[in-house]
Amino acid sequence: MKRIIFMICLCAAIAGCKKGSDFLDSKADTGETEATVFSDSLKSIRFLTQIYSAAGYSFTKGRFSSHGNTEMATDDAEYAYSGPTQNAVIMYNGTLSPTNFWSGGSLPDFWTTPYTNIRRVNLMLSKLPVIPLSDAKKKRIQGELRFLRAWYYHFLLINFGGVPIDGDSVYGISDVIDLPRSSFEETVNYITAELDAAAAILPATADYAEQDYGRATKGACMALKSRVLLYAASPLFNGGAIDQASGAVKPIVSYPAYSVARWQKAADAAEALINTGTYSLFEDNTTAPGYGFYNVFLKRVNSEYIFAFNRPVNRDFEGYYNPPSRGGAKNSTPTQQLVEAFPMKNGKAISDATSGFDPANPYANRDPRFGYSIIYNQSLYYSTTTSSKIVVNTYNGAATDGYTSNGTGPTTTGYYARKMCDENISSNSSFNSERGWPLIRYAEILLNYAEAINETGQTALAYPKLVAIRKRAGITAGADNLYGLKANMSVDEMRAVIQNERRIELMNEDHRWNDIRRWKIAVAVNNGYNKAINITKTGNVYTYQTVNTIRLHVFNPQHYLMPIPQSEVSKMPSMLQNPGY
Repeated sequence: MKRIIFMICLCAAIAGCKKGSDFLDSKADTGETEATVFSDSLKSIRFLTQIYSAAGYSFTKGRFSSHGNTEMATDDAEYAYSGPTQNAVIMYNGTLSPTNFWSGGSLPDFWTTPYTNIRRVNLMLSKLPVIPLSDAKKKRIQGELRFLRAWYYHFLLINFGGVPIDGDSVYGISDVIDLPRSSFEETVNYITAELDAAAAILPATADYAEQDYGRATKGACMALKSRVLLYAASPLFNGGAIDQASGAVKPIVSYPAYSVARWQKAADAAEALINTGTYSLFEDNTTAPGYGFYNVFLKRVNSEYIFAFNRPVNRDFEGYYNPPSRGGAKNSTPTQQLVEAFPMKNGKAISDATSGFDPANPYANRDPRFGYSIIYNQSLYYSTTTSSKIVVNTYNGAATDGYTSNGTGPTTTGYYARKMCDENISSNSSFNSERGWPLIRYAEILLNYAEAINETGQTALAYPKLVAIRKRAGITAGADNLYGLKANMSVDEMRAVIQNERRIELMNEDHRWNDIRRWKIAVAVNNGYNKAINITKTGNVYTYQTVNTIRLHVFNPQHYLMPIPQSEVSKMPSMLQNPGY
């Protein structure tokens, strides 16, 4: 068999498998059948690659209509588009329903993309015995497939709660399927059991040959288990079913009652991965404070990525986030709330009177992650006009990139996103960056542990993980070596710190939408108007005024879970809709 470079590239949305000429790809008549694919080792590996190719679908910045994502449905970002039929707009304007949610565009991918790929996994598992590969290769592929199946189920879990579990079943076109939803607990147990089984089979990252970089590993299984158990322990699911849940539905959408033991289980899962010593934060405070945080997103291979979606050299994020002067589409612009979440370089919140924050110079001496995440007024960024870094002006009325008070300007918030972008290239340059997309990275696991262990009451154990993240960020240690953290915090105080740390560390990495829902804070933080900064320039002096954006966000309690497509409910009598829809 030929050696295959396992470099997964972003594909268009892939339709479900069918028995027939469009078996592999509905965009073209390939003439392939199950028999021709699975009797050939190379075609079989290509089929596996197809399953991998959708793994980044939720992270994809152009997930909705080539320019939308869940981040614009949150308090972290404003969307460049405002049409009522835009998918991201439907998610934030309160019109989410089982019918209009699924009426067009790419929003059905919340349901269809996972199940399409779960079916692919089941099909390949059923054909694995006859594929002409060595027994060792078949065993490894079995582990990869079971990880991928769990990966797609975990998206269903966080969005819908308990869902129908296919197991290893493979259904044909003529089969009549009427599966009831499994309980939330059954769904969690199934996913974690699959991950345990896959972890027992799969090698560690270091045991893969170079051409196989990007495949699922033992560490990826352990990391996803950590995430799933953290979700399961969270307020939305840990006995916290949304208010409209009836007695029949409640076990489907959450555990019936709260248990602190679930937090301990989540902490144990994160700690198990940490203790392997396989991964570490990508740290470099020598080149510049926090440079490791910036640079980790520009390296396909690094010590921090646990499961990544590899890309050829590209300008992916520059095209999506850059301001117009740099050729970017500025599809998503950071909010003032997000900007205010970043602490000072001493680690103290800007609301702390001892932090040194200056409202007249609000961007000075901030957490280094701020400068690597946000383009603010007078930021330096690469420009093709000078082939060097020059300032970006976002003040009210500034040419090309400025804010306008009526909300129609290039930036609707006074900022542009910089996170994961290469500051030495721009969208309108001819340069590219080496990068993969961080679907799971080690910083998330540290935050998972800190959050879970704090909720058990063992708050002191959360400190070292936050200290590690803040040290890598380039925050100064302080005399107490706590990197700006208050000593002896209560559980409630630490919870607020962890939630904020997660917000800024994982910004734009496909977490905020899930986090504000699982914490059950979305009604509080995602209703009303996001905030923008209106900067007035008078001579060389800037004044700053926080103002509302022009787009109203409406988040109702039923939105903590997504609606199941009405078409699915209608065709399967056993399917129960989520509460409130």
